[in-house]
Amino acid sequence: MRARAFLERELSQRQVVLFFLLAGGLFILPLILADFPYIDDNWRTLAAGNAWAGQGRLFADWLYQALTFTGAAPNIFPLPLLLACVAMSFALTRLTFHYFPEPSLACCLVVLPLWYNPFLLQNLSYQYDGPGMLLSLVAVVYAITFQAASRVRQWLVPALLLALAIGLYQISVNVFLGLCCVELVRAVEQRRPAAELGNLLAGKLAQLGLGVLIYSVTAYPFMTVTARGDLLDWSRQPLLQIGSNLSRTGANVALLWHGGYAWLLVALGLCAAWAIARCGRWPWQLVCLAALAVTALLVPGITLVFRDFNDGARTLMGYGVWLLLLCYLAYRALASVHRRLPLLLIVPLLATLSLAFAYGRVLTLQKTFASAIVFSLGHDIAAHRELYAAKRIYLSVTYSDRWLLGASGSFEQLPVLHYLLNVDYAVLAENLPGVGIGNVVAERERRNATRVGYRGYPALLETRFYRIYLLGDYGFIVLKEPAPIDHLRW
Repeated sequence: MRARAFLERELSQRQVVLFFLLAGGLFILPLILADFPYIDDNWRTLAAGNAWAGQGRLFADWLYQALTFTGAAPNIFPLPLLLACVAMSFALTRLTFHYFPEPSLACCLVVLPLWYNPFLLQNLSYQYDGPGMLLSLVAVVYAITFQAASRVRQWLVPALLLALAIGLYQISVNVFLGLCCVELVRAVEQRRPAAELGNLLAGKLAQLGLGVLIYSVTAYPFMTVTARGDLLDWSRQPLLQIGSNLSRTGANVALLWHGGYAWLLVALGLCAAWAIARCGRWPWQLVCLAALAVTALLVPGITLVFRDFNDGARTLMGYGVWLLLLCYLAYRALASVHRRLPLLLIVPLLATLSLAFAYGRVLTLQKTFASAIVFSLGHDIAAHRELYAAKRIYLSVTYSDRWLLGASGSFEQLPVLHYLLNVDYAVLAENLPGVGIGNVVAERERRNATRVGYRGYPALLETRFYRIYLLGDYGFIVLKEPAPIDHLRW
């Protein structure tokens, strides 16, 4: 009886915070246990480098300067992630009480998808970038929920929070716009007048516009990598390019809808459709459907209009808002039947938590594989005087999706894991200083190490994964692409 009462009773603010702390801690635990330096983390760790300001993310620089008490960014993982986890717990608590003045456990499950976004796992894989991206979500949540009697504060505070969010990670704009769609659906459910709905949207968009303006005079002037910000050429069939980008995004998202995950999505979709059907007359139903469609479009969101389209999982922060809206509508539908039925929302969230642990194991396998090659290279270079005395050793850039054979079974059962991992290299030059080798650098535009491998020079030594050549005072490491998995026999 006590357990049943706990599941149904109203929760205090303290209890909601503790719930999100526990849920969030479980979600990031696999990443902390894996402790895998992910892509950019390698050079940032080596150089204690920040360089976010040049990408228009000035506040990420300030974040690490404040946390490390330095002018750079020494690696202090997992402290920033733990602090961001606490901040996110308070933000989700605020969002829960914004949606449900007297929340129960099921109400917390409605909001949790904003954090339990499967694609957010790639964002959090970055030991440096991940906490800043999570804090950008925190700023967006506080911007969407801020209420003040003063009109000046009601405009200025959310705008400042949005400028902070964009200065931490620009993609968080998609999350704000998606949460605006949720606000619209809530207003429809509350039977607000049409004019009030228009004012609501106009006010939120005005806050965003002011936030972008503040960002443009604070963080944006420090941006030096401008190529990423180039928009599509509107004179050359931009709609065709946007359609192509949408298709690529759809194919990537579909990797998640595999096996039981597909059935969970169908169930959520049916419950959401039922809730929309109960909204009243068809104009209001149409508004809810439009909000759901716009939220789905915001999964890639603003990335669709950039010339350099990035289809990485870390850009799909908007998927969490779309999932939140589905869960919100499903909650309304299930609660209309029985007050305990919304607790079924825990099933898709448990599926996401299971995916997080599976991803954590894949990261551990990737770390083990990369470490084995690094130690092998370090031993071979240290064992040959002509190599460790070489002026420079160039490491070839060899990309393949077949490096991590140990996770092939997981990739087959959960195809989204390969998309989340997004590591198509075996080892980086930045890994070698970790074993005391400081004269290895990555080949650049000339691809000199790769060319040496193609020209048939005799190798100084050869292993399963690489060949090492020596030409005068320069060495060349040529990585060997592994055989296809179909050729293996277990």
